[in-house]
Amino acid sequence: MTMIDKQAREERRKAQRQGVEALEASGALDDLYAKIDAGEVKLDGKDGLIQQLIKAGLERGLRAELTEHVGYEQGDPEAGLHPNSRNGSFPKTVATSVGDVDLAIPRDRDGSFTPMLVPKGSRRLGGLDDMIVSLYAGGMTIRDIEHHLVSTIGTEISRETISKITDEVLDEVLAWQHRPLEAFYPVIYLDALIVKVRDGAHVRNKAAHIAVGVDMDGIKHVLGIWIQTTEGAKFWAGVCAQLANRGITDVLIVCVDGLTGFPEAIEATWPQSTVQTCVVHLIRSAMRFVNYKSRKAVAAALKPIYQAADEDAALVALSEFAASDLGQANPNTVQVFENAWDRFTPFLAFPPMLRRVIYTTNSIESLNYQLRKIIKNRGHFPSDDAVVKLLWLAICNIEDKRARDRLKERGRSRGVKRNAEGRLVEGQITTNWKQALAQPLCVRMG
Repeated sequence: MTMIDKQAREERRKAQRQGVEALEASGALDDLYAKIDAGEVKLDGKDGLIQQLIKAGLERGLRAELTEHVGYEQGDPEAGLHPNSRNGSFPKTVATSVGDVDLAIPRDRDGSFTPMLVPKGSRRLGGLDDMIVSLYAGGMTIRDIEHHLVSTIGTEISRETISKITDEVLDEVLAWQHRPLEAFYPVIYLDALIVKVRDGAHVRNKAAHIAVGVDMDGIKHVLGIWIQTTEGAKFWAGVCAQLANRGITDVLIVCVDGLTGFPEAIEATWPQSTVQTCVVHLIRSAMRFVNYKSRKAVAAALKPIYQAADEDAALVALSEFAASDLGQANPNTVQVFENAWDRFTPFLAFPPMLRRVIYTTNSIESLNYQLRKIIKNRGHFPSDDAVVKLLWLAICNIEDKRARDRLKERGRSRGVKRNAEGRLVEGQITTNWKQALAQPLCVRMG
């Protein structure tokens, strides 16, 4: 914790102590303390002191609103001179972050009073909505949230209502998914995670693709989330068209996981772009059917291929591996490299520093790892929109949590260990970015 944080906390504590001491000195709390000691008053839970304070505060505010509306104080002898008047109250239960609170809502004679504190039709206070959205972003299902609210604060909210609350962020998601983008991204990474989505009477596996772009300053941004509903080129043509419509006119390198139809869509949209197969994914595919005992030896034998100085040297290394005993025993490994050769070799033309940047889609895979932990509790999603909504909320939630953790550790001396994690993806800075980008940009500019 930094000195600034400590000072702020101390100031809050001091102000709270002074407030309590002033109340105690006035004697206003004597009766309350006596009732708490006698067990006549409980602080939390149903009908506890906290709920009663919320009830008293809201009802007092509502009465003040009605006074302003009708133009006279309650009990004013000249009330009859005003065109409108008080007309009793009606009961209403509102859900809050500390449980349900029963209110007496005042009303006027002509029915024109519209309260602001508890609007008409509202059955919840705003803080509860924020709590529900936070629980949803953390991975809890709607059923889990319903049970959690009942068991912790005693508030019963239907699943339909909880669903509507979380759906209120869809407008924000839509705006984010269609926000303008920069004209040029040197590198875009694409990777996917599999989700189960209801499609009519069936539940199908669909791929949720996430694009991360690196801008000219080396800062990473999540560009969008797309649920693959059709196979291959048609789907990717639509994604590229949307990115182009949002402002992207050129991309230097697109790093993908061997996605069918994507290279063709990229080249049709941004003809000068290089489509690069993720080398780590390529190695994983090549190792898929290797005997467990031989894996270390095969992995070491593959290094001269992807660490080669150029394409010719890599081809020689692949031929030597294919002719070796390990290559003869694992023909599938050789075939994987041969099939992906055209999409693998652009990697070999880049300088070592840029190779390290595009070698893998690890940054986006780390994001997907965190997102898989969020979605694992769900059997399936009701729609594609529900997938995008949760993934977007989860990304925001993770980044916010990490930012809070870093803020707590800000100002620590260099020798003190820091436990807060860095940015997951959004806003993350690529290491040695300027040096890595210099050569390919010079080649492009020609």
